[in-house]
Amino acid sequence: MNWRTLIPAALVVCIVVVGCDKSPEIEQDAAASVPNVITADIQAGIEKHIDEQTQRGNGFYILDHEGKELKLKLVRVHTEYLANLGPREHFACIDMATPDGDVYDVDFFLAGDPGNMTVTETTVHKFNGQPNYVWKQKRDKTWHRIEVDDAPPEVLGAIKGSDQFEFLYQATLPQLTDAARMWIPIPTTDAFQTVEVTSITTPGEHQMLKDVEHGNTVMFLNLDAEDSGKTIEIRCQVHRLEKGVYESKADDPKQYLNPENRVPADDRFRTIAEDAVKGKTGDLVRARALYDHVIKTMRYAKAGEGWGQGDAVFACDARHGNCTDFHSLFIALCRAVDIPARFAIGVAIPSARDEGAADGYHCWAEFYTDGKWWPVDISEGDKCSPLSTYYFGHHPANRVELSRGRDLVLDPGPESGPINFLAYPVLEIGGKPTKAKVVFSFNRSPVGS
Repeated sequence: MNWRTLIPAALVVCIVVVGCDKSPEIEQDAAASVPNVITADIQAGIEKHIDEQTQRGNGFYILDHEGKELKLKLVRVHTEYLANLGPREHFACIDMATPDGDVYDVDFFLAGDPGNMTVTETTVHKFNGQPNYVWKQKRDKTWHRIEVDDAPPEVLGAIKGSDQFEFLYQATLPQLTDAARMWIPIPTTDAFQTVEVTSITTPGEHQMLKDVEHGNTVMFLNLDAEDSGKTIEIRCQVHRLEKGVYESKADDPKQYLNPENRVPADDRFRTIAEDAVKGKTGDLVRARALYDHVIKTMRYAKAGEGWGQGDAVFACDARHGNCTDFHSLFIALCRAVDIPARFAIGVAIPSARDEGAADGYHCWAEFYTDGKWWPVDISEGDKCSPLSTYYFGHHPANRVELSRGRDLVLDPGPESGPINFLAYPVLEIGGKPTKAKVVFSFNRSPVGS
């Protein structure tokens, strides 16, 4: 087995064990000669490598993959996956994109000390979100590479049954040049998740608002220049159940036929939807046809401008985007043929490890037929074809819902009007929208503990 199929989190221990013929003094001197490496060093090392290779490639990072020469641009470094594997051995995961918008998730192995790292191996992990292989962490904290076809659902991202974890929402304020206001979602308890907010740390005063239409709880803060650079933290204990098809009499399903700002009633949606469901009878069969249509026509790619706003018209025209775009298009198509559908957003908690950072927000949808709500997750079904059937009718347990619905109306609300959807904070400085740095992290605990 190639050693690259196993990532040792404590390689230094292995070296000490096999080096038993060395004296303690020599071992100590050897250990002392290895500089301490932090994730910032690895990030600097991989960014330096990509920058140097991009200059040599006339503005592109050139990568040979499956007999093709890929011309790539850096999209982002997955800082949550940077890892020191042992003395002078490191790992980085990078998103890179071609000029036409295809996104490659590339794994890099590096060797060396801070300021002098070299790349020893490069492999393509994912193409447009679809994995070629996955990593599984064992009890000894080592990571092993597994082919997708041989991977169990929990390694592919779906924990069934139940899950529980501590969830930490952190938002760091930018420089505040004027009076500012901020809105942050607070996860709440429902039939599928039990949430206990254990602590909230904020600058200044805050108050809780209620989104009457959708039932969301939102924390509102008034801020000023003295709060620049400060961090807001919300810590929760979450117990989450896998969501399957369920009955609910809490809402009138017909209200989820109404258009929204970025999911309008558009004749194009009706034409596309009617064509996709032609010859199909029953809303369940028709919804599955629309689910398959979105997977077939959309490409998971965070490239160019316009993606990530949950704009159904953009998704219909561009045929690419992230989870918000996939599900907005699906919702628009469902409503166009009189199938109620609705939106929710939160965070997917990694399934293959038990602590660390979570990779941004994730959203999903539900449609209504025969007195029941059917959960769907089309972007995950697209990225992981072995689970595409599972995601039609299920949401796994390893996630937390932060808010539901679109066009959220709050009092007080942003000057920019109703909130499109709420996962990352909405921040206005002097009435103008701006961004705060957000980090989601988790620590999983055994169910029943």
